[in-house]
Amino acid sequence: MDENGLLLRVTDLRKSYGDVRAVDGVSFAVPRGTVFTLLGPNGAGKTTTLEILEGLREPDSGTIEVFGRSLRRVDRATKERMGVLLQEGSFEPYLKVKEVVALFASFFARPLPVKEVLERMELTEKQNALVRTLSGGQKQRLGVAVALVGDPELVFLDEPTTGLDPQARRNIWAIVHDLEEEKKTILLTTHYMEEAETLSDDVAILDHGAIIAQGSPRALALGLGQETVIEFALVGARPEDLRELEALGTGLSTHGEAVFLKTAAFTATMERLLAWSKARGVPLSGLVVRQPNLEDVFLSLTGRRLRE
Repeated sequence: MDENGLLLRVTDLRKSYGDVRAVDGVSFAVPRGTVFTLLGPNGAGKTTTLEILEGLREPDSGTIEVFGRSLRRVDRATKERMGVLLQEGSFEPYLKVKEVVALFASFFARPLPVKEVLERMELTEKQNALVRTLSGGQKQRLGVAVALVGDPELVFLDEPTTGLDPQARRNIWAIVHDLEEEKKTILLTTHYMEEAETLSDDVAILDHGAIIAQGSPRALALGLGQETVIEFALVGARPEDLRELEALGTGLSTHGEAVFLKTAAFTATMERLLAWSKARGVPLSGLVVRQPNLEDVFLSLTGRRLRE
């Protein structure tokens, strides 16, 4: 595995709970020093996949190759080389921040200095604060500190920015960028399309426990073509309205009141679209012009949006 520059390879991983196939034949490979993202809606199987790879759950079948070894279940020696941020992790609320990091440092043979980790996560000023007094962003940075204190080669970040405000989210993004520059390998899960596009070298889109598309964010988006997407809301659209709009571009799709019009000739299509809107007295609410993105990939494959 190391000869090919891969740190992790997962082959035909499966996990069911009764009749529910939480992970249904998932396969992917993660090169060293990259950010690999499992992207999908809630319930897609992202967290179950990560929990198997972290050694928290045992798969029904499939193989895991990590650090050059083939494993049925992740063992303690392998865990020593991993760092984990759980989706719903929690710490004792009446411990101090520095006590939490020191506690987790004691689990590893060669941990990083607690002071160094606190400085990196910008938690030095909060080191004597009780966990229960931290903001959401500070608690998430504490979770990342705990994940990094063992100086891991492979870092799992499960939904690291869910529930955070925009500034706190970007702080986490900056941390991920820094880790990649240090040649750490990161396995990330998210249901935020922008997060996956910003952070990922490669993305696997999951739905109902299976990977439905895989590749770099740019390659996946380009797979839909080079056309520009004109997106707007159209309230009470009639079938004849949609037929007329479809004739303006190279493709049209709808989702509720949202309309997605693709075109290879943006200027001409935009002029005709605005003329159509004016002639019929129909407003084009929330009009956005953009290139295809991962949201479009998921919508084209499933007929649903990622955040539903």
